[in-house]
Amino acid sequence: MIALIAGSLVLSVLHALIPNHWLPVLAIGRREQWSLRQTTSVTLAAGLAHALSTVLLGGIIALAGRALSDSVEPFTHFFAPAVLIALGLFYIYQHHRHKHFHLHSKPVISPRQVVISLVIAMFFSPCLEIEAYFLMAGATGWWLVAVLAVLYTVVTVSGMVLWVRLTYQGLVKMNWHTLEHNAGIITGITLVLTGVASFFLH
Repeated sequence: MIALIAGSLVLSVLHALIPNHWLPVLAIGRREQWSLRQTTSVTLAAGLAHALSTVLLGGIIALAGRALSDSVEPFTHFFAPAVLIALGLFYIYQHHRHKHFHLHSKPVISPRQVVISLVIAMFFSPCLEIEAYFLMAGATGWWLVAVLAVLYTVVTVSGMVLWVRLTYQGLVKMNWHTLEHNAGIITGITLVLTGVASFFLH
């Protein structure tokens, strides 16, 4: 349980830091000449849409984890951590195929259409990396699923808003391209370490 919560927290922080989602919002806000307040509001809406779809999918996956836990005793101890490790290895293997965000010229559309498009895009791009944690949480109990849902939503959304505000004002300068390029391998290592720890900390 400790490893599961710690791993979820680390992954949520990394997810908020890696600019896969909030950088497009910032870039479009710059292009559309939004104010800091407007950019923050759109980031908040997009982040909540993203978190909502992730948590909804997580709840469905938690049901599967609960069913497996009730019918297969070794699930919590062996199979669930193995899923984390396998998923982590998959992300490490696939990280070199990661697609980066590039803002290309697009036809002029209304600000409302831009915002709606961003929110819809974020809703239909749930964080699949965190879903393995919901699978394990379902095997433990719904209280843990709720903890992960709240933890993920708060950390991810607040992190997105924070980084957008800081970078909008030029207060933070980082090599975002390098960070985003290595997002897959960072996620993979986090999943593998959580899976290994889950074998020993239950």
